[in-house]
Amino acid sequence: MGLLFMLIVLGLFCTESRLVSGDLGTATSYGPPYMPTTCFGSRPDQFPPMYLFVAVSKGLWDGGSACGRLYKIRCLSGPNMPCKGGATVEVKVVDLCRQSPCPSTIAMSTNAFAAISHSPSIRINIEYAQ
Repeated sequence: MGLLFMLIVLGLFCTESRLVSGDLGTATSYGPPYMPTTCFGSRPDQFPPMYLFVAVSKGLWDGGSACGRLYKIRCLSGPNMPCKGGATVEVKVVDLCRQSPCPSTIAMSTNAFAAISHSPSIRINIEYAQ
């Protein structure tokens, strides 16, 4: 019985540790006009299908090296339970956040934000990984 209990507890611990595998930050939504972007100017082919892209804050910008990076983002929490039940979205970095200071770690296109949140005009807590 003791061994079975330890295996169950260990299994729960391992499951919990896999839930948080990326960095933690915040996200907001931003809408058009999206061009020109800091990364790709006015090239219309810069946007991935379904307009799932982001602008990043200076902390992630990395001197412009962030351009084209892909991130997987998951909503963790926010006011009035905004998250869409564990949904994740893969996004492409196309810009540096245009507001100074940036209101969040990552500013998501309206389509990308809507993929993980019910509430389009709030700031949410996220997990993100490259």
